[in-house]
Amino acid sequence: MTLRAQLQALFQYASEADLEAQINMLLAEVLEETPIAAPQPSIPCEQNEDNRIVVTGMGIVSPFGVGIECFWEGLASGCSAVGRITHFDPSNFPCQVAAQVPDFMPQAFMDLREARRMSRASQFAVAAARMAVDAAGLRIDAGNRDEIGSLIASSTISMPDVEQAVITMMQRGPLKISPFFIPSAVPNMPSSQVAIQLGLRGYISAISTACAASSQALGEAAEVIRRGDAEVMLAGGAEAPISALSLGSFSVIRALSTGFNADPCRASRPFDQLRDGFVSAEGAGVLVLERLSSARRRGAPILAEILSYAAHADAYHVTAPDPEGGGAIRAMRRALQRAKINPQQVDYINAHATSTPAGDLAETKAIKQVFGEYAYSVPISSNKSMIGHLTGAAGAVEAAATILAMRHSLIPPTINLEHPDPACDLDYVPNVARPATIQVAISNSFGFGGVNSVLVLRKM
Repeated sequence: MTLRAQLQALFQYASEADLEAQINMLLAEVLEETPIAAPQPSIPCEQNEDNRIVVTGMGIVSPFGVGIECFWEGLASGCSAVGRITHFDPSNFPCQVAAQVPDFMPQAFMDLREARRMSRASQFAVAAARMAVDAAGLRIDAGNRDEIGSLIASSTISMPDVEQAVITMMQRGPLKISPFFIPSAVPNMPSSQVAIQLGLRGYISAISTACAASSQALGEAAEVIRRGDAEVMLAGGAEAPISALSLGSFSVIRALSTGFNADPCRASRPFDQLRDGFVSAEGAGVLVLERLSSARRRGAPILAEILSYAAHADAYHVTAPDPEGGGAIRAMRRALQRAKINPQQVDYINAHATSTPAGDLAETKAIKQVFGEYAYSVPISSNKSMIGHLTGAAGAVEAAATILAMRHSLIPPTINLEHPDPACDLDYVPNVARPATIQVAISNSFGFGGVNSVLVLRKM
């Protein structure tokens, strides 16, 4: 982008407070006070289109509402979807805020009687899957349903259903527990319900690796297609964790933000000195994956390519990240190596960045190790600053956000970055969306138990 174009874009999108800093940065580049990355060679493309996996449709249920449009509008405008919890009375909890899906009507996507037998997470998954299939122009019928699979991740068993079952047992006895409890609560049900409701009879699985789960679901689904176990995969994640059981469980390990109950919109603040924990969130993201050759044959919209995927373990602690980001470093390096690109060819990093003191610092260190001096030039941002942490669904929702950023040439900001942590000193696109040409991006997802998953995406 030329200097003139960048300045015009700044005046269109940036706030008055942000203009001076952005203009100074551009002038520094022009005056060679900061290094300007050398032009990079074009990224080689796999010639065999059967080996290239692309995204042809996306469906999102998020704290901004139902659908891609409201999701992108919220991210691009830098709004917060965090508010006081309304699913139950949180007054007795140290954290009283979350990012909840507003006005969700399951009957818009499935039979209401069927919906009542599902967990809320499964309802979200079915809704997101239907929207993704519609967006991809994918017709599911007797001729292809055996070759279409489902791989929907979830971080854990459905906490609200477990909580309700325990209450029923304690108050009325064990034989009064709903017969639909187990068939609705187990972690594979979002994936199974997508298959049941859409009539998919191909490959099916589920992944439950905490907050890395749906990123891994996308990466593994691409491999399922490459090895010939499916022609099309519906992949992503769904989560509906907001319950007293979940809130209490995360509270006792001091994982949640507690300092902004009176001002929920400011609670999720990655890389900020005042960050004090993550904000729980609910929703789902489902993407349609297929071979590039298949997408072209049927004239499908081609949104992005999954260039590569990698996952590595910290082998450090059950909840805390490796403070030096060891697993994240290995995952990013492996993903870039598999994509056959070097770090300087990455135009944007969608950070995991949950707003925890240890996690944000470890990710910053990892990025510096992988990207070297270029770490200070590549823009990074955290969607969780606006929509909270969707745990098992976070990776898929953030992959969708990354693809939308590519297609709209606009990087969503990291909001609430008011007091930057001196130890987190990279370019986190603070508070205001930034116009940018994004050809290649990576999306980081890290989970409890030291699971690190990285996706490399390319604009198509």
